[in-house]
Amino acid sequence: MIGRRLRAVRDWLADADGADRVVPRGLHAGLSVGFLAGVMAFLAILALALALAAGRLAHTWESEIADSATLQILAGDDGIEEQARAALNVLRTTPGVRSVRMVELAEQEKLLEPWLGPDIPVESLPLPLMIEVETDRATLNLPSLELRLQAEAPGAVYDDHAAWRQPLVVTAERLRIFAIACLALMALALAAVLGLAATAATAANGSAIQTLRLVGARDDFIVRAFTRRFTLGAAAGAVAGTVLGVALLAVLPQASEQGFFLVGIGLTGWGWAAPALVPLAAAFVAWAATRRATRASLWRWS
Repeated sequence: MIGRRLRAVRDWLADADGADRVVPRGLHAGLSVGFLAGVMAFLAILALALALAAGRLAHTWESEIADSATLQILAGDDGIEEQARAALNVLRTTPGVRSVRMVELAEQEKLLEPWLGPDIPVESLPLPLMIEVETDRATLNLPSLELRLQAEAPGAVYDDHAAWRQPLVVTAERLRIFAIACLALMALALAAVLGLAATAATAANGSAIQTLRLVGARDDFIVRAFTRRFTLGAAAGAVAGTVLGVALLAVLPQASEQGFFLVGIGLTGWGWAAPALVPLAAAFVAWAATRRATRASLWRWS
C-alpha cells in the first residue's frame, strides 16, 4: 500500500503521463505563485524562529530561573555581618536549598554598570549584602523558610523573583501563540491567493480545456496538470524564501553575545531542522488549494 502511494507520488513529480504539457507555457501565474510563496516562506521562517525563541525563553524563565532566588541583608553596618551569618545558617539547614553563594562587591558593580555607568563609585553606595540561592521547588517549604529568616535574621529579605518572572513567562507564551497564529494566517493567505490564481488560470485557458475534453481528456488529467504546475512553482519559491530566511537568522547575534537583549532570536540545536518543513507545507497548501479550485472551475463548466 505504502509502496504504491510512493510510486504514485514519484510518477506525479516526474510527470509520467505528460499532463504538464497541456498547461500553456505562457502562464504568467506560475511566476507570481513562486514569488508569493517565496515571500510567505521568508516571513514564515522569521515567525517560526520567533515562536521557537519565545518557547525557549518561557522555558528558561519558568524552570531555570524559577529555581534561583536572592537574599538581601539590609541591616545596618554594625549588624550586617551577624545577620549574614545567621541567614547563611538558616539557608544551609533548610531542606530544598541546594547551594548558597555570597555575591561579591565587584560582581554587584558589574551588574549595576549597564544602569549606572562604569564611573559610578559603587563602594560609596549603601549596597546590601547579597546571597545567591539555588533551590529545589519540589522540596522547598517557602513559608517555613521565611518564618525562620524573620526570626533569626530579621534584616534579610528573600526574593524568589516571582513578582517579575511570572509576567515575563506569560508574555513569552503569548508571543509564541502570536507567532504560531501568524504562521496559520500566512498559510491561509497563501491558500486563498493560490486558489484565485488557479481559478483565473483555468478561466483564461477555457478554450484549451474544452478542446482537451473533446478529444477525451478526463477532468482528473486536467486537474493534475494545473495542480502540478502550481505546486512545483510554489515549492521552488518556498525553497528560495526559506534559504533567504535561514541565511538572515544565521547572521543574527546569538544568545551568548553580550548586549543581545532578544536572548537568541535565531535557531539553535534541532531548531535548524524546522525550516525544512516550510517548503513542504507550502507545497502541500499549493497542492490542496489548486486542486480544489481547479476542480470547482471544471465542475462549473460541466
